[in-house]
Amino acid sequence: MSNSKLNASIEAIKYIKPKIDLNSIIGVGTGSTVNYFIEELAKIKNLFKGAVSSSEASTQLLKGFGVEVFELNDVNEIHVYVDGADEVDTFHNLIKGGGGAHTREKIVASASNEFVCIVDASKLVNILGDFPLPIEVIMKSRSYVAREIIKIGGTPKLRKDFLTDQGNQILDVSDLKIEDPSMLEQKINLIPGVVDNGIFANCKPQKVIVGKN
Repeated sequence: MSNSKLNASIEAIKYIKPKIDLNSIIGVGTGSTVNYFIEELAKIKNLFKGAVSSSEASTQLLKGFGVEVFELNDVNEIHVYVDGADEVDTFHNLIKGGGGAHTREKIVASASNEFVCIVDASKLVNILGDFPLPIEVIMKSRSYVAREIIKIGGTPKLRKDFLTDQGNQILDVSDLKIEDPSMLEQKINLIPGVVDNGIFANCKPQKVIVGKN
């Protein structure tokens, strides 16, 4: 068990507990750190109404712990969204999508009143870009998007034998030093065929909790 991931999850529960009530819907992200959070969240499931999940994997885990899962279309408000990250810079900009769920993660995060990011210290960086940037692409546009990414200095690589929950493919892009995350996030998303990319700058967390060992 990763103590830092578990400790970040416990701190997140302490942080959100005073903010929720029996009508609250909690947004839940995806990934190894979030799996610890789901386990801790299940311990207080009597204190909130249910969850909106950003992936099929998290949905199954939540349901397995007896937490009711709602579709985003069926709720009016998400009080708080909790998710991990692959990189976090000093301004709380993120790279996400190592698990390929960043499009739905960004949607649920954007629909929430507050975004809380939980990470261990290994995810903290000065400048984003050492972790390859995931870009979700419509299958028929993959080669065109890859050529456009090369033009801006990135090296795209198809994530083999992987489809997102939406049935799309992922290009993992290395060799980018992301000094202006907001600008690059928008620039990549304007390439036709891109569904969304893993930079979270225009939708970054209000709070980052770093788990200690």
